[in-house]
Amino acid sequence: MISTSYCGSPPEPGGLWERFNLDPVLIIALAGLVAVHLRHVRAEHSKWVLGGWAIAAFAFISPLCALSVSLFSARVGQHMVLVLLAAPLIAFGLPRSNEASGRDLLLSSLAFALPLWLWHMPTPYAATFRSDAIYWAMHVSLFGGAILLWRDLLHHRAEGGLAVLVAGLAASVQMGLLGAILTFVPTALFRVHYLTTSDWGMSPLADQQLGGLIMWVPGLLLFLVAAKRSLDILLGPAPATR
Repeated sequence: MISTSYCGSPPEPGGLWERFNLDPVLIIALAGLVAVHLRHVRAEHSKWVLGGWAIAAFAFISPLCALSVSLFSARVGQHMVLVLLAAPLIAFGLPRSNEASGRDLLLSSLAFALPLWLWHMPTPYAATFRSDAIYWAMHVSLFGGAILLWRDLLHHRAEGGLAVLVAGLAASVQMGLLGAILTFVPTALFRVHYLTTSDWGMSPLADQQLGGLIMWVPGLLLFLVAAKRSLDILLGPAPATR
């Protein structure tokens, strides 16, 4: 059975670019979040905050929302736009008031990893197509967990650099592992897409494999960049030579 989700019915390829999501509640909520966030950031961070929320709005308002009803790979792409592009920019405008402790890093790492694995398992994934509340629970937990983790990865001093480096590498490994599983498992796991991928020239398994790759490769690269930044902070500037 082809399911209908918050983003509507599966789109026809020829009409995809007409499928913008102009839900007024969503637009008002996003505008409110931007306004509140901008009131609590320094002026020099406002462009990053605006950029992050603009990318988040694209993920929900653009035809990517409708395409994610038909293709698992599009849904994964939507998630990666949120957790790897929008979340770091938003987190950059949310500096910590104190250095993250080991416990803080553990909690933010779990807040990122647990929703990522949960919502890409077949049964919870299918549930998001039957309930708008579950759909938004998925996105709030994924996006919120990513913002918390990126805040800890981006805002730290040299003293906490080693713990942050480990947390970033762990996030990269666990995301890469999930992406690899989705890429190499020999069976299409997501029944909700069994009847929706053929219009886009893919089998359900090929769609799932593409989704796994989208999660695997960009996640690895972005977290490696973050790890390089943490390593630079940890090592500090090279001593001057005379």
